[in-house]
Amino acid sequence: MPEQDLLIGQTLAFTADPFHAPPTEAARHESRGGVVIEAGRIIATGPADEMRAAHPDARLMDYGDALICAGFIDAHAHYPQTGIIASWGKRLIDWLETYTFPEEMRFGDPAHASDTARLYLDLTRACGTTTIASFCTIHPVSVEAFFQEAGRRGQRVVAGKTCMDRNAPERLRDTAKRAYDQSKALIARWHGKGRISYAITPRFSPTSSPEQLEALGALWAEHPSCLMQTHLAEQKEEVEWVKSLFPDARDYLDTYERFGLLGAGALFGHAIHLTTRERARLRETRASLIHCPTSNTFIGSGLFDMPGLTAEGQRIGLATDTGGGSSFSMLRTMAAAYEIAQLRGMALHPAQLIWLATQGSARALLMDGMIGNLAPGMEADLVVLDLASTPAIAQRARRAEDFWETLFPTIMMGDERAVKAVWINGKSAL
Repeated sequence: MPEQDLLIGQTLAFTADPFHAPPTEAARHESRGGVVIEAGRIIATGPADEMRAAHPDARLMDYGDALICAGFIDAHAHYPQTGIIASWGKRLIDWLETYTFPEEMRFGDPAHASDTARLYLDLTRACGTTTIASFCTIHPVSVEAFFQEAGRRGQRVVAGKTCMDRNAPERLRDTAKRAYDQSKALIARWHGKGRISYAITPRFSPTSSPEQLEALGALWAEHPSCLMQTHLAEQKEEVEWVKSLFPDARDYLDTYERFGLLGAGALFGHAIHLTTRERARLRETRASLIHCPTSNTFIGSGLFDMPGLTAEGQRIGLATDTGGGSSFSMLRTMAAAYEIAQLRGMALHPAQLIWLATQGSARALLMDGMIGNLAPGMEADLVVLDLASTPAIAQRARRAEDFWETLFPTIMMGDERAVKAVWINGKSAL
């Protein structure tokens, strides 16, 4: 009989989208629940006593009152920016020129890329993140390093070579042909290998010529099972810059749409300053919007319209945007999302915040049937949260009158100290 593990604690799963059903009805909480894992997958969930009776030979991990839920999914990050996280005081374009581009030049060195990939995956794992969609640099070795390290851990990741052929330092520019050829070779080598997926990755339209965007659109048409990730409407100055670079485009989104870079599986980071037409096309094409709240406040980009976009039925994921974002922690990211939504007139329920970091991000990555929930058949990527991890959180939790009041302080004040255990691909990883 295959070996099984039985994890016991409080459990949280989702049966519906809490933005389109009452949050407490969309979520299923067990005060004493169990999750059975076999061969890297969840095979059963339910009350702890029932799971123990049905799986008497399973190895038992009893986490007491800690909460077991799906591992966090960071849907937009830049692992090469690990070393420049929390760099002071710049707007987007200045930040790129002052911090990002000089740091990314270092990733032609395979040793540096490998060291950073290892450090980044260690830091995010400690925060309970089990799946990541990351930009790399223009250097193929930066992609190789990230995939090799993730593969060694059995971790599900999405990444791609960042493509830029203009408005960037010469050492960080490729060409339309080289972007196509190198991306195609990386797809052949890595896409679908183990738990690795490739994302075709133009940084954003200001750093790609029309010829490069056309080449990458053709590449995506040839490899439709890949994702496509980029940036959209992060800052107002950026939107104006795009207008000057693409005077014939209807709007920012059109600079992607006209080259075949819009559709299901397109991941648009930020998406703050959207036109009515852009919102309609994003919804119609089932593209994904990735909310990066700590980045949006840190760089002063603006307030994501969570109330309006969720009401429209947009696909929304959640992300740290390391290192424009100021934290590796998805708990801190959830807290920032709550704060931004408050400024937009919406108080996000704890169930909605956890959903954004799990099922919402999985849906954005077109992986909601694989990861992001506690349900039979799902890949066994889990996080176990201590809901009284610090004295401040513990004293607040003692006053809680229900589970959601107990969970909320961990979301708002939690950090890596709240992460009691992490399971990746069915194996304890922390």
